[in-house]
Amino acid sequence: MNQESLPSAPFAPPGSGRPDRPGWPEIIAGVLTALAALAATPLLLSLLSEADAAMQGLALAAWSVFTPFAGFAVAALVRIRGWAAFGVTRTTWRWLLIAVAVGVGTFIVKGFVNMGAAAVFGIDGEAQLPYVEAAGSGLLPLILTFAFISLFVPIGEELLFRGVLMRGLLRYGPVVAVLSSTIVFALFHGVNLALPSAVVFGIATAEIARRSGSIWPAVVVHVINNLALPVFAILAM
Repeated sequence: MNQESLPSAPFAPPGSGRPDRPGWPEIIAGVLTALAALAATPLLLSLLSEADAAMQGLALAAWSVFTPFAGFAVAALVRIRGWAAFGVTRTTWRWLLIAVAVGVGTFIVKGFVNMGAAAVFGIDGEAQLPYVEAAGSGLLPLILTFAFISLFVPIGEELLFRGVLMRGLLRYGPVVAVLSSTIVFALFHGVNLALPSAVVFGIATAEIARRSGSIWPAVVVHVINNLALPVFAILAM
């Protein structure tokens, strides 16, 4: 891997005493907040136990948006600074085109990895079924699921896992930053068919965010990969 790539613009005014990128306070606060939200998922499901499958799927999709955004918001409030500290900076058309290619390539590789995991370890895809059922239950649920899973989740997860976690760990070198953030990101998706997928595109998104110095190419890669669920639901309607 190349040396870490960081935006050239200053993140905070000189002499402000604010760090130019996330540190351990932001990492710990962000990850623990997201973990607490994730741990509350069973409570959410219990509250919706009498709702139909589509409503439960929509609620889970909305909660999947809330979890990373909550983690990022808490991390950002630890020591408020400019957006650039979290990789929210302008990028170029070149990096966006590279991101599209990486997204398509990652999606293809993911498919083979999933088939291998299902065959060797018996991992199934039941964790994704609530979202598919929600998206396939009508036009409005499809639009909402598309917005939640294919747009807002990628933005929230890139802000937290690449903007806070990966960039914060870059002080230990690119290998540690990319692999550690990928492992945490993958574990957040649980031990199911999403786990090997998360490892594959977690590495891809972390590396493209590191090299470009911006989270937006990583968001593009993430969006392309998350489009599968609503597309599958449309085909199944």
